[in-house]
Amino acid sequence: MKRRYTTKALFLMLMMAVLFSNGLAQQVVNVGVVNSQTVLENSAEGKRVMAQLQDRDKRNQAELSRRDDEIRELQTKLNTQRLTLTQEALLNMTADMERKQTDRKRYFEDASRDMNELANRLFAQIQNELLPIIEALGKEKGLDLIFDLGRSGAVYFSPNIELTQEVIVRYDAQKAPAKK
Repeated sequence: MKRRYTTKALFLMLMMAVLFSNGLAQQVVNVGVVNSQTVLENSAEGKRVMAQLQDRDKRNQAELSRRDDEIRELQTKLNTQRLTLTQEALLNMTADMERKQTDRKRYFEDASRDMNELANRLFAQIQNELLPIIEALGKEKGLDLIFDLGRSGAVYFSPNIELTQEVIVRYDAQKAPAKK
């Protein structure tokens, strides 16, 4: 136990010595930050994609609601007519209700998977379109590193290194239809 503690302490001291050596201490790293979530929420293309996803979700919810109504209607019919139905009719209605419940479950699973795939594809497309803009902006500003706040989990950063608004402006300009 003591040996393991000593090994860790030596490793930490070695790392600190490397980090604070003259070579690294003299090198300045210029950093910028971009919040990809803000770009998605505030850019024209991001708003269009979000509207497209919300529209698809509304259609899926409407279809699920329609299927739920059919199941409820069949359940009500089954409950009210249970005593007057023949055994065969009762079995047929029960089987029909179970089939509708299974179909509804499958539709929900398929719709969820399709929504996730569509969202991932659209977000990846936006990300791929943003990378050249972010890279160009980084080169223009002489930055060595740009973090994505939407993914990095940064706790603090100086507002002076925030690039998100400029990325949104350039992205909207790139995606705007060419005026003739």
